[in-house]
Amino acid sequence: MTILSIHGDNPLADGRQSERALKVRRGVQRLFMELRHAVLPELTLASGRRADLISISPKGEIWIVEIKTSIEDFRVDRKWPDYRLHCDRLFFATHAQVPLDIFPEECGLLLSDGYEAHMLREAPEHRLAPATRKSVTQAFARTAAQRLMLAEWAAERNGELGESIRDIVGGSRDAAAEAD
Repeated sequence: MTILSIHGDNPLADGRQSERALKVRRGVQRLFMELRHAVLPELTLASGRRADLISISPKGEIWIVEIKTSIEDFRVDRKWPDYRLHCDRLFFATHAQVPLDIFPEECGLLLSDGYEAHMLREAPEHRLAPATRKSVTQAFARTAAQRLMLAEWAAERNGELGESIRDIVGGSRDAAAEAD
């Protein structure tokens, strides 16, 4: 199921995440942007599972982040080992009100306050097979491109197409990023 709709006010919001989860996600996204990762929320994987956040590092590593906002959220959701099949590194992300000792040592750990995030524990690497890497990367690229197109259409429809989206769509942001 896609998280986008060309009929809503914001085609990038699907309404399934709690306010707390969105806050954790925002902090992690900012951290990953600082690390120069391309970041995409809510990507459906080949297994049918949906990654809360997935990123591709400048070296091409694929990281998945599972967001947990409470002890109960962690205890009832046991699908996280399946994400290992789709990434080089697997992380949990949470906020300060969740005890950190509930998260497994074999995964990385990120702590977010909604404005920034800190990597408390690096995730161990388990390299993807080349065919899986290609499949995940293509799904990432196709989904990101589709969401950008829908966001552009929504911005045009609402009369909000500013210079920043024009720079992104026109490719001038890409050229500036490559120059850095």
